[in-house]
Amino acid sequence: CPAPSALRTANGTRICAQLYADDSPYYDQCCAGPVLVAEPDADVPFMPRGWAARISSLVVGTRCELTVWSRASKKGKSRRFSA
Repeated sequence: CPAPSALRTANGTRICAQLYADDSPYYDQCCAGPVLVAEPDADVPFMPRGWAARISSLVVGTRCELTVWSRASKKGKSRRFSA
């Protein structure tokens, strides 16, 4: 998985979090497969089509916090992740 401080786009713009679809019991293979990117200050109440219940690994950038909910529209239980 990338280091939290290394989350950047190809042009150098900061990324707050990267969420990955594939997982592995081996740490060096955890962050694989399709990637969903969370931009700084993004507010997304619904997962994009095809991503619900699919995320298996995530990395949150430095100075960022990712909050996720168990149900759509920011309902249900929530959990916060940081670097």
